Amino acid sequence: MDKIQMELLKQVADIHEVPQGAYNFRVNGQGAARNTTEHIDIVTKEDKQGIDIIIKPGTKNESVHIPVVLSQSGLTDMVYNDFYIGEDSDVTIVAGCGIHNGGAEKAQHDGIHSFFVGKNARVKYIEKHYGSGEGSGERVLNPQTIIALAEGSYMEMDTVQIKGVDSTIRTTKAELADCATLVIREKIMTHGSQYAKTDFEVNLDGEDCGVNLISRSVAKDHSSQIFLSKIKGNNKCVGHSECDAILMDEGSVSAIPEITANHLDASLIHEAAIGKIAGEQITKLMTLGLTEAEAEAQIVNGFLK
Repeated sequence: MDKIQMELLKQVADIHEVPQGAYNFRVNGQGAARNTTEHIDIVTKEDKQGIDIIIKPGTKNESVHIPVVLSQSGLTDMVYNDFYIGEDSDVTIVAGCGIHNGGAEKAQHDGIHSFFVGKNARVKYIEKHYGSGEGSGERVLNPQTIIALAEGSYMEMDTVQIKGVDSTIRTTKAELADCATLVIREKIMTHGSQYAKTDFEVNLDGEDCGVNLISRSVAKDHSSQIFLSKIKGNNKCVGHSECDAILMDEGSVSAIPEITANHLDASLIHEAAIGKIAGEQITKLMTLGLTEAEAEAQIVNGFLK
């Protein structure tokens, strides 16, 4: 891989060298490198673009890296990745996509990731998106995540997009069985005329299952964001959705929650707060020697940390 591609890998997966454990690197629509382990197998799909990641039951303290990088203007890439996480396992999965577009044509990556998490398994899933390049062509990312959590399983999902993506639609759908837990933390920053849409839909089907969705975002310049959140409580369960956004310049953010209780013991909460940076926060930091721009940057960085 060249220097641009290696920089993209560093940004989306914190990879400075070949990682330990299982990995699959995809570069400009083609497989570039792969490694499997005794407990984790990665198999190329035969019917469509993508891979199956198979984690054996009882696997502990192992990781899988599956980053995607695009450095070719005019390329549209689409993959279907399925994760089969065995019972009683505990693993970390690092995904993400980086696009460098130095040309005039659109570069786009769409990924559909389906998770089948076994009984009492634990998964931490990290997904970062990043764009770079001085070309006029758009950098477009449309990730879809489909989650099925079995009894007693736990999944924690951290998604980050803070630079360079012109358009994104981020879709997450989940179904939870008895005593399953899903935690999603999302961080997004848009600038220029960028557009970002988040669409969460969670069905709390199992008894004593729960979900916590937390979104923090910053909209600068003329950029726009939409946050959609649907939680359905179909059993005795707990659901919480939270959207906090900072507006700057002429940015716009819409938060559209929907919570539906279909069971007497479903406890569902949605919180949303959208507003500009408080003037007293900027003033306080300026008294410490920062310029107004530096103060704003410090507040935004702290908000998205």
